Order: sequence, then C-alpha cells, then structure tokens
Amino acid sequence: MSEETAQLYQKRIQIYPRSVKGRFRNLKTGALILAYVIYYLLPWLRWDRPNAPDQAILYDLPGRHFYIFGLTIQVQDIFWLAGALIIFAILLFFVTGLAGRVWCGYFCFQTLWTDLFMMVEQWMQGERPARMRLDRGPWNREKIVKKGGTYGLWLLIAFWTGLTFTMYWVDAPTLVTDFILGRAPYPAYFTTFFLTATTFVMAGLAREQVCTYMCPYARFQSAMFDHDTLIVSYDKQRGESAQGRTKLGKGLKSREERQVAGVGDCIDCGYCVQVCPVGIDIRNGLQYQCISCALCIDACDTIMDNLKWPRGLIRYTSENALNGRQTRLLKPKTIGYGVILMAAIMILTWSILTRTSYTATIEQVRQPLYSQLTDGSIRNVYEIKLNNKLTAPITLRIGIEGSSSAILDMDGMEQITLEPQERVKVPARVQVAADPTGVSEHVRTITFVITLLEGATSEPIRREVPFSMPENGQ
Repeated sequence: MSEETAQLYQKRIQIYPRSVKGRFRNLKTGALILAYVIYYLLPWLRWDRPNAPDQAILYDLPGRHFYIFGLTIQVQDIFWLAGALIIFAILLFFVTGLAGRVWCGYFCFQTLWTDLFMMVEQWMQGERPARMRLDRGPWNREKIVKKGGTYGLWLLIAFWTGLTFTMYWVDAPTLVTDFILGRAPYPAYFTTFFLTATTFVMAGLAREQVCTYMCPYARFQSAMFDHDTLIVSYDKQRGESAQGRTKLGKGLKSREERQVAGVGDCIDCGYCVQVCPVGIDIRNGLQYQCISCALCIDACDTIMDNLKWPRGLIRYTSENALNGRQTRLLKPKTIGYGVILMAAIMILTWSILTRTSYTATIEQVRQPLYSQLTDGSIRNVYEIKLNNKLTAPITLRIGIEGSSSAILDMDGMEQITLEPQERVKVPARVQVAADPTGVSEHVRTITFVITLLEGATSEPIRREVPFSMPENGQ
C-alpha cells in the first residue's frame, strides 16, 4: 500500500527561484512597494472626526460604521459593498480576457507576500546555488543562523501583517498600546496570531503550493482565455526551428550558424526555469500553474541581450500571433465586459455622490390602529426612526401632507437636532379633525415630510403611510 501511495503522490520538489533583473521585475517591485505602503501605512493615516476615532480607514463593527476618509458607510449602505465586489469581478474577467493572469503575477496578496519572503530568504541565505547548497548541507552553526534568521524575519513580517489587518478594525495607536499591555480585546489577539500563522505558512513554507493546489482561479482561468488573449508564451518556431534547441557550441555560436544548421535561438540555458516562482518550464506551453509574472521574459531577454540577438523569444503574445494571425483585442466579449464595467462604476459612483445625509423610516403603531376622540376626530400613532449619517450634527423638521384637516402632534419635537451619527425614535400623532357635523374627513394615507434645515441642498424625504379609520369613515 505504501508503494502505491508513493507512485500516486509525488513528494514536493523544493523550488529555489533565482533572482533576475528586467522591466517586468521592476514592475513587480513597484507594485509590491505600492501595495505595502498602502497596506501598512493606511491605518496610521489620521482623519479628523468629532465623534469617532481619527483614523482615515476604520471598520467600526461595534458602532456599525465603516469610515473611508470622508465617507461614512452604515449598515443600510451594504449594497455599496456588493457593487464594489461586482466591479472587481467584472474587472477580473475583463483583464483576464485581455492579458491572462496579470492579477496573479503582480497584485495577488499571495504573490506579493511570497515575493517579499523570497527577497528576505535571498538576503539571508544567498543566491540560488547558495540556498541549494545550504539545504543539502548538515545542520551546523552557519545553517542554524541563516535559517533561524530567515524564519525570524518571516515571523516578524507575518506578525506585523496580522496586527496591521487588525488595526483596520480598531484605532491603530490605541490597539498597539493595548496589545503590548495585554488589554486588547480577545478577538484582536486571535485575529492577529491567526493571520501571523497563515501568512508565515502560505508565503514562507507553502508558496507555490497555494497557487497550484489551493487557489481556484488556477483551475477555471482557461475558461476566460481565447486565441487573442495575451499570455506569456515561448516562440517555439523561433526557439527550436527544425532541429530543436541546442546549447552554444562549436559552429553554433552565431544566429547565422544556427540557422544554417536548422537550430533555434533557444540555447537551453534553463534561466527561464530557474527564475520561475512556481517551477515550471514555459517552453512546454501554457500551464495552469503559470501566474504570468513574466520573470521568464526578463531572464530570456537578458540572455538575448548578452548574445546581441533580438528579444522576444519569450514574450507576452497571443496564440493567434504565434500562428501568424492577427490579434484582435476589440471583440464583442471585450467590449461587453468593458461596457458592463463602466456602467457598474458609474452607477456606484452616482449612488455615493447622491447619498442622503440622513435616513427616515416611519411605522404605524398598530395597537390600536386608531383612536376616535370625543369630538369625532380620528387619531393614528406612528413611530419615526431618524438616522444621522454624517459626522456632524443636523437639524430636521417634520411635517405632514395629504389632508388639510390633519394635525401633527409631536410634543414640540417637530424640529429636532441629531448629534453626529445619532439614531433616535420619536412618536408622532396624526389627528384628522371632524367637521361641524361631527364627521371626520375620510383619509386613507398621510405623507410625512422630513426636511434637512441649515442650508441643505438635498430634497426632503417623503414617506407615505396608511391612515386607519373606521370602515364606514365615521
């Protein structure tokens, strides 16, 4: 049984990526720096608020408020989150259809943190041959120091990653102080140490295993590809020609000599394989493990530059281009994704820009539905819920429409001031007066009008509610 298991499941082969310089490596480094500056520094960015922590980005779950700079998002605005997720999904489909897995290669969290961990490993243990030699060697003082130093820095980065994530939910300076003094809430410790462990394992130990076996995107990405999608590809016709790829040797050192011999431009140096963070050989064609980081392009271009040969043996191109056909980027699918994406962005932007400063809901108190007074008039009671969505006080005026004989009684609270982000419930009584004969006007609905005062430019909120009366209207 153990022999069958050994045949079915191959033991993981350790990958030792080699460093490389080039335009795509520079692009990845720039994306990495930008992502880390945003992620690690945003919780420390201050934003003046009179009634909430002065933190620019803060997800206050106990208070049920999300603060994003000057924008305050409340629970009833959760559809904005749904809109943002829809936009990201459509953007992913749109970009993948055009340029493959560029998200994975440059912006995915797994890629960014794995990249940083590999930089630390290279800094502590040396280049690819030195790391391979260190792993094969015995556990001596050098190996303990280098491996221990690598894991120590990994743990430090992983811990700060977990703590920073927690800072987005609690005021950052307060959290750090409470965390050190042991006063932080239990969920803060749990979240921080959980993310520390997962970051250490996934970015430091598992690495390419996450992309290959855990990420579902690797499995369904091909459904979004077509013959015009720009992907990292090896030009087999140029690289191998009739006689295949061959190393540089006597009579095969120039392109002219190799072309006469029917040999391609690929000198089989293996540099493109050595720099690959997932350990694949791009010369074997497109593989689901490929994350389109394009480091193999930098590696191949470096070799071509040294040989004074044209670049592009490995490049971003389409299957149609490799087969001598034209690449069409503007297709019905691409245009459709683009139109849907722009429409979703415009709708979400319009919704945010036209958001109201306050919300109001009105419910009829149904026990009893109505009361008939001694003078024949009918009274209904309502509960008005007002919510100030701003971080500044507002003043509201409440009135009614729908009947000339209707009278609103709120015990002097027809004009009410709400503190920043205050929610209140106020009772309202609406009475339809009787005429001289003692018969009340037959009214079926009443419209409450809530107006924002003090230089407001927004339209008043109108809420039409039923008005209950005796069935015969008397």
